Amino acid sequence: MGQIQHSSMQVDAELAVPLARAQLVRFDMHGPVDNVMQRNDAYWLDLCLTPRPDNARARYCDRWSPQRFERLGKVFLLPAGETVQARSDGGQRQTSILCHLNPDNVQQWFDGELSWTDQRLRASLDITETSIHGLMLRLAEELRHPGFASEALVELIAAQLAIELRRYCSSIDDREDSGGLAPWRLRLIDERLHEDGSMPSLAELAELCRISVRQLTRGFRASRGCSVGDYIAQNRLSRARQLLATDKSIKAIACELGFSSPSSFGYAFRRDTGETPGEYRERVFSIR
Repeated sequence: MGQIQHSSMQVDAELAVPLARAQLVRFDMHGPVDNVMQRNDAYWLDLCLTPRPDNARARYCDRWSPQRFERLGKVFLLPAGETVQARSDGGQRQTSILCHLNPDNVQQWFDGELSWTDQRLRASLDITETSIHGLMLRLAEELRHPGFASEALVELIAAQLAIELRRYCSSIDDREDSGGLAPWRLRLIDERLHEDGSMPSLAELAELCRISVRQLTRGFRASRGCSVGDYIAQNRLSRARQLLATDKSIKAIACELGFSSPSSFGYAFRRDTGETPGEYRERVFSIR
């Protein structure tokens, strides 16, 4: 196993306003990464503009056991005062737009003291709300091409982000009330998805959890905030990236992932990433 490293961060552009500070940054990760992050003075909101490193995951150090790591999605939020340990297989550069929200100003958008329950903490690591995604992309565009009123626009976008985060936290409460899958069922699903071979069907996962397919699909969305099909696809794609970073042939990888042929694997990979398996492999190997 390679030596564990800390990623280095370079700020390419920055705009600061009273409510927030927005940054366009690059992270260099040349091997497995293990970082501990904490911000007492801001909410750290991160949208990855490039694919996250393979097997990116994190845990809340003061809340979860050392063995419990959850997947890091394209957008994640680190609440002020919380400590997160983030890990990945590394091996690539990453570009992100960061929004550091002032906690005193953010609090005005919440009714009373914000409580970070286990459900909310888990959901903070993979925020799938398109409204939040879109606002972060607007921040990135403003940083890349600042105009005459950039500061005012950043202030407005940051305020809207605080409002959307409030709505997102409320939706987590609604999911909890509606009932999701038990933790042991979610663990069984994750363990099955990390096994070698073809991806499981919904019927197989339902049988594994001893529930119906209908209960599985409804409960999974309530627990994870996305469909079980999208979750399977993301895990399959993550596994493909891990295998492409090895010396295995693309034909063997396609077979291991359950594709009928290398061409069908290549089509699916390019559709989801914008590059062929060969192009992805060449890019990963070139920065090692």
